[in-house]
Amino acid sequence: MTGGEQKRQALTDFEVTVVDFFCDGVKVLGLPKSIGEIYGLLFISQEPLALDDLVQKLEISKGSASQGLRLLKNLGAVRESSEVTGRKSFYEPDVELKQLVSGFIKEQVMPHLQSGEQKLTRLRTMVEQMPGDMRSDFYMGRIQRLDRWTKRARIVLPLLQKFLGR
Repeated sequence: MTGGEQKRQALTDFEVTVVDFFCDGVKVLGLPKSIGEIYGLLFISQEPLALDDLVQKLEISKGSASQGLRLLKNLGAVRESSEVTGRKSFYEPDVELKQLVSGFIKEQVMPHLQSGEQKLTRLRTMVEQMPGDMRSDFYMGRIQRLDRWTKRARIVLPLLQKFLGR
């Protein structure tokens, strides 16, 4: 048995495989493995799950599960279920690709673009203040290229969101 299989003995082989599928997906995006585990389990669950269910079935800490749910809710990938009532909150996945991509762009990519623009301004100033022997057309060329990439991303990403129906 691999480490992943030992960790998730409470899950069926089918559930483990689905969860692993989403873990591989979040790795590509640079997100924590627990995000893939939580979304994967919610995705394959026929019923909404409570935080305690996620903790028990995935054998992750309550803090990790809570933080993961918060991020997934901010991305629009998970929502509180309206079907279940009571004291506990239950969660279910949003299974629309447009929602997932749009949420990821809004919450993860756009803030990086904004901070990147500030860094580009700082880099431009740094190159302009370099002594003449260090100042280089090469550096300015690279900064201009980054600036063009950022401007293109600012055009393409909203179009992608619009295309996906948001």
